[in-house]
Amino acid sequence: MKTIRVMTIFGTRPEAIKMAPLVRELSRRESVESLCCVTAQHREMLDSVLYIFGLTPDYDLNIMEPRQTLSTITCKCLTGVEGVLTQAKPDLVLVHGDTSTTFSAALAAYYQQVMVGHVEAGLRTYDKYSPFPEEMNRTLVGDIADLHFCPTPANRENLAREGITKGVFITGNTVIDAMSTTVRSDFKFSTQLLNELDYNRRQVVLVTCHRRENYGEPMAHIMTALRRIVEDHPQVELVYPVHLSPVVREAAAKYLSGHDRIHLIDPLDVEEMHNLMARCHLVMTDSGGLQEEAPAMGKPVLVLRRETERPEAITAGTVRLAGTEEAEVYRLGSLLLEDQAVYAQMAHAVNPYGDGQACRRIADAIEWKFGLREEAPEEFRT
Repeated sequence: MKTIRVMTIFGTRPEAIKMAPLVRELSRRESVESLCCVTAQHREMLDSVLYIFGLTPDYDLNIMEPRQTLSTITCKCLTGVEGVLTQAKPDLVLVHGDTSTTFSAALAAYYQQVMVGHVEAGLRTYDKYSPFPEEMNRTLVGDIADLHFCPTPANRENLAREGITKGVFITGNTVIDAMSTTVRSDFKFSTQLLNELDYNRRQVVLVTCHRRENYGEPMAHIMTALRRIVEDHPQVELVYPVHLSPVVREAAAKYLSGHDRIHLIDPLDVEEMHNLMARCHLVMTDSGGLQEEAPAMGKPVLVLRRETERPEAITAGTVRLAGTEEAEVYRLGSLLLEDQAVYAQMAHAVNPYGDGQACRRIADAIEWKFGLREEAPEEFRT
């Protein structure tokens, strides 16, 4: 039987969460020789995901260094991946989303004239500095890629506006596949505080805030609003797993420390984050992935950014854009804590991002593209 060699490359925790179930799916296919390469752009947070999903990379570039810059990440990824591709000689390289690893790996594959598949393709804000550097990373990968695996029809429409119409598939988002592995009703957290919170009688607000474009004044405004929300709502417990970035940790300590209902904790692994999300009342985040994950659990999301590349969730009603101004973040946070009708409307809206079958559709599309499958893959439909 003819086989193809597919190499999956990723380097950060968000990429790993969304690519791990795809690596598993490819490994089950008799027609695929599945290889995995990690750049370790984020070391500790990446390793926790690999452990949870039981993945052992075939190649580990281990590029992370203290206070690394975008330039150092990109250069080390580019040269490191070049060496891996020269040795492994894959038929197809799969990259995910919009990180510096994503762009560098796609560029390295292009230089080696290796076909590139882009998982989570077609997301756009059309502002190259927001999110930074993600918007330009994914746009450039879109120009390089041969196969484009779009979570939603809107993502395909974005690509079509850019003249990309070949090799485009609508699959849903692989993160919904990942959650079937991670969320359990009997889950016990490693942080005892999270086991002791009363999720039924308290309004637990899960917060993440780490985007580079929010550094400085935007982050100060967001965190000031978060503190006001807690102070004005005695039933609220705010849980903030603080990103390892020194900039983020300094801001969190300055604006949010010293309150008995604000819990600044270390970053959570994917299992703990998904299970905390499943139990919390509300999510406030500048993360991309949480905009997809939380609605799958019926949790309203306030996006702490000026725009989002995931407008489908806004249209569906599962997400609202809160921006970064203190007054609006406070207003919308308070509204969802106080108005049960508004909360219920968001919580019961249909998640537009997937049905847990994205990895199967991607693997089917790859087999079909390489002539190993007669039937074209089905498309995800909401």
